Amino acid sequence: MCGVVGIAGKSPVNQLLYDALTMLQHRGQDAAGIITCHQGRLYLRKDNGMVRDVFHTRHMRALVGNYGIGHVRYPTAGSSSSAEAQPFYVNSPYGISLAHNGNLTNADEIHEELFHTDLRHINTDSDSEVLLNVFAHEMAKSGKVDPSEEDVFNAVSRVHERCKGAYGVVALITGHGLVGFRDPNGIRPLIYGSRITDTGEKEYIIASESVAITSLGFKVERDIEPGEAIYIDANGNMFSKQCASHSRYRPCIFEYVYFARPDATIDGISVYKARLKMGEKLAHHILKDWGTDHDIDVVIPIPDTSRTSALELANILGVKFREGFMKNRYIGRTFIMPGQQQRKKSVRQKLNPVELEFKGKNVLLVDDSIVRGTTCEEIIQMARDAGAKKVFFASAAPMVKYPNVYGIDMPAKAELIASGHTVEEVRKIIGADRLIFQDLEDLKEAVRTHKVPKITEFDCAVFDGIYVAGGIDEKYLADLEQSRSDTAKKKKDNYIDVNVDAASVDLTGIREDA
Repeated sequence: MCGVVGIAGKSPVNQLLYDALTMLQHRGQDAAGIITCHQGRLYLRKDNGMVRDVFHTRHMRALVGNYGIGHVRYPTAGSSSSAEAQPFYVNSPYGISLAHNGNLTNADEIHEELFHTDLRHINTDSDSEVLLNVFAHEMAKSGKVDPSEEDVFNAVSRVHERCKGAYGVVALITGHGLVGFRDPNGIRPLIYGSRITDTGEKEYIIASESVAITSLGFKVERDIEPGEAIYIDANGNMFSKQCASHSRYRPCIFEYVYFARPDATIDGISVYKARLKMGEKLAHHILKDWGTDHDIDVVIPIPDTSRTSALELANILGVKFREGFMKNRYIGRTFIMPGQQQRKKSVRQKLNPVELEFKGKNVLLVDDSIVRGTTCEEIIQMARDAGAKKVFFASAAPMVKYPNVYGIDMPAKAELIASGHTVEEVRKIIGADRLIFQDLEDLKEAVRTHKVPKITEFDCAVFDGIYVAGGIDEKYLADLEQSRSDTAKKKKDNYIDVNVDAASVDLTGIREDA
């Protein structure tokens, strides 16, 4: 899961890109990058770290140009090397830069095709570099010095034919324009907006979430549809076209559960309202299974993503809602941290209990989901240490039983606590007195809204094992588990580290770390 942004402006866009990436920081905290275009030259800065740490004043001054794209990275299969920080760049044709949110499920197959058939070399393990080279190869087929919008759309159509999986993409064609396109199932979000400058000219922005658009003073136009591409040329003219022969809305439901900001709107659905509904559905599930004598004294959310659901749940149960954990906002999201030990340590550093809210009480802790179980096990023990009499636990999402192949770090089935375990077994493992999960149909109903009738299906693979883009078999999952498990990630210590300051794109920034 990553965050992408692209801006086609009438004045320098470096600060706008920076501000947009800070609004998307929750989608990736491993690395960040920005590339801009000015008078046919590209200026790039990318490195490991948070946005505020990657970009200093000297970098921002060097990122000149009115067009640019940016990216915040969250690693899955790849290493945490800055060699895989985005955007990626390829010089032929035109000079194309690309930033990608999602995951290609046939990246290995395409990698071979690119080398043996398209005669292109891939320098990292990133599927985003594969996607870039596919797009570049298809753009080269136009054979034109000045590609038209139809040439761009034809290239995107062939990308859809070759690439399987999930992708929300922004790409910069040097000197020609900005492109944004989305996979035919719309698994990963992508939205665009515009604004009128003081001089009456129109500027455009493409981003992963609406919050990056509205916070910069742009007006949301609409979500880019599954399989659709939009193109803003160097003169500021915008074109759009459906580029997939078969497309349908199947957005990732976990965006609404965890990844997106609550103030975001994805595919016309308010994340905040969806989470309120999740709390409502979960409350009725508790009343049905535990009865009105549920013995809950207080409902406490595990900050931050479960707060909205927990509030509505408490209202329906008629129980007090209290903030029982104070959060250290300088610790990253533990879900996306590599390694069980690091996640476990970070929970204690990130959350501190307010003993007054726990002492002598039967507490219901509410979290957005339970993935590996490491975090909730630690938090339950923290609640007991703070004096809780009983600790109940509720998950606003169903049991996560299956690996994700579309860009979320839920890869190794053996690392998913609910895989192969009953609810009672999970309860014992995490140490809760009672445990309840959201029902999958209730979750779908919570996210689904009559105001957006076009969305009737979701990608719920982590809950039901159905991979909507197809092409996933047991061998693929076994190979994925081997490459993405915590153990496998520890082995990826030796890499070529690319640290590129803002400058004309070249290879002078490469160094090798022993």
